[in-house]
Amino acid sequence: MKGAGGTSGGIGQFLIGLAMMCGGFYLLLNSVHVSSGFGLGYRLYQLNSMGMNMSITSGMVMLPFIFGVAILFYNGKNPIGWLLSAGSLVALVFGVISSIQFRFKSMSAFDLIVILVLAFGGLGLFLRSLKGMPESE
Repeated sequence: MKGAGGTSGGIGQFLIGLAMMCGGFYLLLNSVHVSSGFGLGYRLYQLNSMGMNMSITSGMVMLPFIFGVAILFYNGKNPIGWLLSAGSLVALVFGVISSIQFRFKSMSAFDLIVILVLAFGGLGLFLRSLKGMPESE
């Protein structure tokens, strides 16, 4: 019978590595705080050109969306309505994603070392079990 991944690697290493990796990456992602300052007056895009500073807010992106939806309800085959609606939604989603901020929660150095050893030590064991062992061992 073959080991993990059809190789001669150990199934025990595979399972221990997988458990360590899952636990470590869970703890790592659980210690990240995600925040956003998104709102209707939030500045999505800022343009600086020839000494002029222009800002496009999320409310400004919603105006073409509203017009596009109105055009689509009037005539669903109008390409301008589809362009306004889809373009505004893409700009809004891009603006929301670009406004996300990631921060680590406060933790001790020991906590961070344990998380990193679990995550990347488990990854190493997991990959080593898939590599296989020489026949002499």
